Amino acid sequence: MTKAAKPAALFRIALAQLNPVVGDLAGNAKKARAAHAEAKAKGADLIVYPELFLNGYPPEDLVLKPAFQDATRRHLEALAADCKDGPAILIGTIWREDGLLYNAVALLDGGEIAGVRLKVDLPNYGVFDEKRVFAAGPMPGPMNIRGVRVGVPVCEDIWGEEVVETLAETGAEILISPNGSPFDWPKPDLRMNVAVARVTESRLPLIYVNQVGGQDELVFDGASFVLNADCSLAAQLPAWREALVITEWSKGDGGWRCAKTSAAPIEDGSAAAYAACVLGLKDYVTKNGFPGVVLGLSGGIDSALVAAMAVDALGAAKVHAVMLPSKFTSDESLIDAQACAKALGIRYDKVSIEPAVAGITWGLKDMFAGTEPGITEENLQSRVRGTILMAISNKFGSMVLTTGNKSEMSVGYATLYGDMNGGFNPIKDLYKMEVYALSDWRNGNVPADGLGPKGEVIPKRILTKAPTAELKANQTDQDSLPPYEALDDILRCIVEKEMPLVDIIARGHAGETVKKIERLLYLAEYKRRQAAPGVKISAKNFGRDRRYPITNKFREDIAAVPEAAPGNKKKHVRAPVSDGGDGAI
Repeated sequence: MTKAAKPAALFRIALAQLNPVVGDLAGNAKKARAAHAEAKAKGADLIVYPELFLNGYPPEDLVLKPAFQDATRRHLEALAADCKDGPAILIGTIWREDGLLYNAVALLDGGEIAGVRLKVDLPNYGVFDEKRVFAAGPMPGPMNIRGVRVGVPVCEDIWGEEVVETLAETGAEILISPNGSPFDWPKPDLRMNVAVARVTESRLPLIYVNQVGGQDELVFDGASFVLNADCSLAAQLPAWREALVITEWSKGDGGWRCAKTSAAPIEDGSAAAYAACVLGLKDYVTKNGFPGVVLGLSGGIDSALVAAMAVDALGAAKVHAVMLPSKFTSDESLIDAQACAKALGIRYDKVSIEPAVAGITWGLKDMFAGTEPGITEENLQSRVRGTILMAISNKFGSMVLTTGNKSEMSVGYATLYGDMNGGFNPIKDLYKMEVYALSDWRNGNVPADGLGPKGEVIPKRILTKAPTAELKANQTDQDSLPPYEALDDILRCIVEKEMPLVDIIARGHAGETVKKIERLLYLAEYKRRQAAPGVKISAKNFGRDRRYPITNKFREDIAAVPEAAPGNKKKHVRAPVSDGGDGAI
């Protein structure tokens, strides 16, 4: 039975910032039991887990499966029974009631499901699609937990005023918000601003418990925290790793207050982005049961950064680098790739693609007779490389990492069934200049819990030489693309900000260049649909955030914008894009 409620002057609440696996009900319940035992040993009265922790977040359409719903209920009841002695539990779970399915938080106490709180505000924007699978719950009142009236706004419920206002008006004393809030560049500051706003309005303290870990394209940074009613920060849990922290609450004339406890530093800038990529890669590989990874190490910056991330995520023994030279591969690239592999301590092999390229070329000689070599022959080299890497993967079980950055994927500077081959891409949402920034950062730092070596792991020449696909003699990326500083700015304006082209031109970019990039962006949609998943870093990634049609005739009309306008004199226009691979359709 539920333990009798009694007035409390001291209340200990454990924050369980943990890393669940979607669909692993038994594994998640086991992790919850272990945290409960630790919280019990430390004298906690209540332990709080993140949103939908029992199921893993986001479970997407998996929750629509009746067998999954039934199994969830069995595991929830078993967890309640197993944890009847010790702290009460607030745990995120799906909940089926009267034929409807809810995103819920269950209160487990005294060996039973003592109460359920249903999420009201279901997000349906960006990466979220909860209205597809869940019904919205009614406006809530507080839950009585061991004599304390606790309001439980679930994740999105604190991003508006109404739910918290209702809880405050109905007698809540402490707000506890379980979250499954994925990371992106501005998110940590936004979360804190939202939390401060709700605390200021309600005059109630707030506990924010967030999930940590990678789930497909999403990565959750944790960084849970506690704000007192005066908005002072009482606890800050670390980002990017699991943590269990006991917070101690006392009740005075002004209500409940949390004693100041842990204050972990939170990474920002390149450190945060690098940590996100590493954690997303680590969890994708380990949660899907791959023994390791293999990648093509070209001597360029993209593959070097991916190799470093892989070592930090998995350890050097689980990373296999393969150099796949052609007749166009420079001695510099061979030297730089080997130096990078040596610095990281990973296995390094060299497999020439020339015999395979020659064989395919000979097989097509009659069909291609009378034509001039061009992009087709360039792409053939990339596809041979992709085939070799996939063969290595099939033979030894390691997952192929693909290494294209967001700038290249935006404009189609990648080869389908070639360098796009692979199971995961940790830098998929990093623009080229961000790749440089993170590479420079990694040479001077090792991330927390990173398994790679200290010091320079990406040779300086890789950071300074002109990027090139090396698919023909004397080729560089800038033969067909504007400088990456300009390209990245144009892409951010179009992709993240949806800015009118006229406004982008006003930033100093040539109208011809802006129109060209817009065209390439739309034409490459069919490639992005077939690309490997990768870690979401930005506010708008390709895939979950940005869903454009492949067949799309819309183009902005900027005919009325004069090319001679101020700032349009410097033109970044080159030859037609050869895409480092596929030509645009």
